[in-house]
Amino acid sequence: MGKYFGTDGFRGEAGITLTADHAYKVGRFLGWYYNALRERNGNNEPARIVIGKDTRRSSYMFEYSLVAGLTASGADAYLLHVTTTPSVAYIARVDDFDCGIMISASHNPYYDNGIKLIDCYLS
Repeated sequence: MGKYFGTDGFRGEAGITLTADHAYKVGRFLGWYYNALRERNGNNEPARIVIGKDTRRSSYMFEYSLVAGLTASGADAYLLHVTTTPSVAYIARVDDFDCGIMISASHNPYYDNGIKLIDCYLS
């Protein structure tokens, strides 16, 4: 699925090594995972996941693929649209989200993109 962003996500050439199908599968897994965590803790409400993105054209494709996967797993997706990575991390933590996702390849070339995962339970 491309190279890791350290330990928190995936990166690759948009549409080539990182595709909409990958994003959908990531969304499906995250929805399942965070719903299972909630259920284990006695909370039957859907997992809440917030998503931000940068301005790359492919970010729109990945955003909606992630939403499709998340909602297919029973999670609720909240969209910040174009924003910064620190804002997603902040919102995920202070507004009681289970996870934040930032779609961005930071300083990499325009044809790359990535899906960064921000777990609000980690310090």
